[in-house]
Amino acid sequence: MTRVPPSRRKLKPIHILFSFLFLFITAVEFSCASAQHLLKSERTTLLNLKQQWGNPPSLRNWNASSPPCNWTGVHCNDNGSVEWFELMSKGLTGHIPPFICDLPNLRNLYLSDNSLTGEFPTVFYNCSKLVEIDIAQNGFFGRFPDDIDRFSGLMWIDVGGNNFTGDIPPAIGNLSALMYLSLDNNSFTGSIPSEIGNLSNLETLDLSSNNLEGEIPSGLLLLKKLDSLTLYKNKLSGRIPSVIQSLDLIEIDLSMNKLNGSIPKDFGKLQQLEVLNLFSNHLSGNIPTSISQIPTLKNFRVFKNNLDGELPQEIGFHSKLETFEVFENKLTGKLPENLCGGGTLLVVAAFSNNLTGEIPRSLQSCHSLETILLQDNSFTGEIPPGIWTLSNLSSLMLTGNFLSGELPSTVSWNLSRLEINDNKFSGQIPDSISSWTELNVFKASNNLLSGEIPTSFTSLSQLSVLHLDGNSLSGELPSEIKSWSSLTTLHLARNKLSGPIPQAISYLKGLLDLDLSENQFSGEIPPQMSRLRLSTLNLSSNKLTGRIPFAFDNLAYENSFLNNPDLCASASSPISNLHNCYTKSSHSQKSSPKIIAMIVVLSAFIILVAILCTMIVYRLYLQKKHKHIADLTAWKLVEK
Repeated sequence: MTRVPPSRRKLKPIHILFSFLFLFITAVEFSCASAQHLLKSERTTLLNLKQQWGNPPSLRNWNASSPPCNWTGVHCNDNGSVEWFELMSKGLTGHIPPFICDLPNLRNLYLSDNSLTGEFPTVFYNCSKLVEIDIAQNGFFGRFPDDIDRFSGLMWIDVGGNNFTGDIPPAIGNLSALMYLSLDNNSFTGSIPSEIGNLSNLETLDLSSNNLEGEIPSGLLLLKKLDSLTLYKNKLSGRIPSVIQSLDLIEIDLSMNKLNGSIPKDFGKLQQLEVLNLFSNHLSGNIPTSISQIPTLKNFRVFKNNLDGELPQEIGFHSKLETFEVFENKLTGKLPENLCGGGTLLVVAAFSNNLTGEIPRSLQSCHSLETILLQDNSFTGEIPPGIWTLSNLSSLMLTGNFLSGELPSTVSWNLSRLEINDNKFSGQIPDSISSWTELNVFKASNNLLSGEIPTSFTSLSQLSVLHLDGNSLSGELPSEIKSWSSLTTLHLARNKLSGPIPQAISYLKGLLDLDLSENQFSGEIPPQMSRLRLSTLNLSSNKLTGRIPFAFDNLAYENSFLNNPDLCASASSPISNLHNCYTKSSHSQKSSPKIIAMIVVLSAFIILVAILCTMIVYRLYLQKKHKHIADLTAWKLVEK
């Protein structure tokens, strides 16, 4: 019988099972050994990083007694290997060392808002799996590397808020996987590389707050996936590209540049756009009506340009507009009636234009409104009554129009700033003004207000600025003004106020600017006013008398007391337009012929009486002397 060699014998199933089990156990042991070695290596790397970054207290739990996956800011994959850091605002200092790439599975690195320094860390090139880098708000400096495209798989990079300089390298356009690029708040110069237009996956581009010049590359607005484009605060010039195919755009901010030309009509195609900021440029022409068709528009800010023509009347009707800022342009016509069509409007700022007509009555139903700034236009008529009482309204500024009507008895509980200077408001200040409890600034100069300042007005303890000059207010200034404990500015000039300046004004310790000129105040200036630390004081053209307080007897107040002929100053006063209190009476006498004549006559009479008295006394003396001699002679004769 022929024997079969052992190697050729057929193995039994049990033998095969044991063989596979042996190989599996061997592989597992090898894998576990490798994993343990990797974890040990990564722990060592992390502890070295902690030391490199200054052993900050925020990383106190980075120690050998616990697994790295439990350490602050460390995230691991399913195998327990470090995959990403989340170390924002941890007080890190120093540089980024080359051995950071000894973490072989590192994908995401978030180190923003620390104090790391050095040039751009090209050591990252050796981190083969790194796809996201955030080193914003640190102290990195120098030029951006020209070979930045060595990050072939990079998807996210944020280096904003550092001190990088020089040009943006064109090679950045080779990072085909890039989705997020933020180089904001650095000192980059030169032009925006047109190669960025090749980044077909780019969703966010932020180059704001640099020193970039030249035109905006047309390719940027052709990127199909772009949803945020922020280039504000640079020195960009030329026209905004007119062809826009980035239909996913949610935010466009090109403000604070030197852009000219018109606003592209293609912006109206951006049906997902929420923010359009074009302010502080040199844009001209009309605001395209297509913009009013954007259903998602929330913030529209085009102020400080040279825009003209009428505002699109449908703007706000099709969207939930929140901010509408078109001030400091050359816009004409009426304010759109449907600005608050979506019921979400917070701010209307259209001041310093040539707008006319009445303030839209629809605004009185806009309960979300917080700020209305319409000053320096040509609005007419009365303020729609409901506007005064809008519950969220905090600022209402209407200076420099042709508005009329009377002040309301009730305003929004939240109103803190009311400016209606240079209009035609009339009537009296209502007694109910005491209910305007949040009022901090009230400016109503150059109107037609009349009557007295009500005592109830003085209960507004938060009032800091009050301008009522240039009206027809009369009566005395209430002594209760001492309740204006927060007041810093008080302008009541050019009214018909009378009576004494109340001593209570000296209790306004924060008062810096006081103007009571061109009224009919009389009496002395309260000496207690010396307590005030006034930077500006004007009491000119009143009927004040007596000596000015010593604290005001210096050149800083030289023009504060003009046209008060009965005011005077000390003998050493440098104020030349006031009388010397000690010589004033003699000056007045010299200037009056009647008084001088009376003094001469009185003096002559006194002298004449004195002479007559002297002569009488002398004559009596002589008579007495002669009698004495006669008596003495007679005595001597008798004696003989």
